[in-house]
Amino acid sequence: MSELFVWPTALVRRRPLERAGIRQQKGERDMGKDVVGIAGCGAMGLPMALRLADAGYEVWGHDVRPAAEFGGFASRMVADAAGFSSRCNIVISVVRDAAQTRALLFGDSQGIVRGPQIPDVLVISSTLSPRFVRQLCEELPEGVALVDAPMSGAPYRARSGTLSFMLGGSDDVLERLIPLFRVMGQDIFRMGSVSMGMTTKVLNNYCAATSVVATHRVLGMARALGLDQRYLLKVMKVSSGSNWFADHIDQIDWAREGYSASNTVGIVEKDVESVLDAISEHPAVPHAPLDDALLASLRTLEPLEID
Repeated sequence: MSELFVWPTALVRRRPLERAGIRQQKGERDMGKDVVGIAGCGAMGLPMALRLADAGYEVWGHDVRPAAEFGGFASRMVADAAGFSSRCNIVISVVRDAAQTRALLFGDSQGIVRGPQIPDVLVISSTLSPRFVRQLCEELPEGVALVDAPMSGAPYRARSGTLSFMLGGSDDVLERLIPLFRVMGQDIFRMGSVSMGMTTKVLNNYCAATSVVATHRVLGMARALGLDQRYLLKVMKVSSGSNWFADHIDQIDWAREGYSASNTVGIVEKDVESVLDAISEHPAVPHAPLDDALLASLRTLEPLEID
């Protein structure tokens, strides 16, 4: 069994270049310090970028959406993938899925590891299949260190800097990255070699998916049976029905969403598919009826009505 570490809570801050008395030309990388890029500045990526910027890191963002959509962070968004890659020696990818990850890394219009100046550390914080992460290790150019660092906690915890991170990678690279994770997260778990962080995350998310489906189901039952839904949630929170989704239903931005392939419930579906992909190469763990029922239940979720 891998040894597990929970890192201490000291917060490491760095001064922006201007405060340190250094002025850097636009697009030029300072090889003496880490410059962080966040690829995929959505509901999770943007607050992660803002946390790092507030802590004093030089941070740039990259997304396929127009910079104007990113409010006060718009001036730090770099639409050109080559320009983004040339600025950042650490890139944290928070794109949606494996297809978007491949496009970001190797695609004709993005391809951030195909140019003349590429990151020396790539952090995958999207939730993907561990098998896919191991495959990336074989495909990345020499000199690019890969770390899988999926996070848990939903957008409200990204905004407050209290995410949980599950890390897989070499010790020396993880040591270098711990201060960044500490700015964005509260609980940092080092799980072992590359793909072990992702393995932890997809197993965790399988359980989380069951809590989403079960909570939707019992709240619908409560409405039909004439039971106060809010009172049921209060009872569950201090009883055996307690679960992450029900306990934080008012903080989770997407809690009332029904299923769509393009929304967060669709991402939960993708996470369940990722763990099933991971276990598919282990015939000693047979496919279970719950696997199919969980996916079917997610795909039929209706918007949640809470009184």
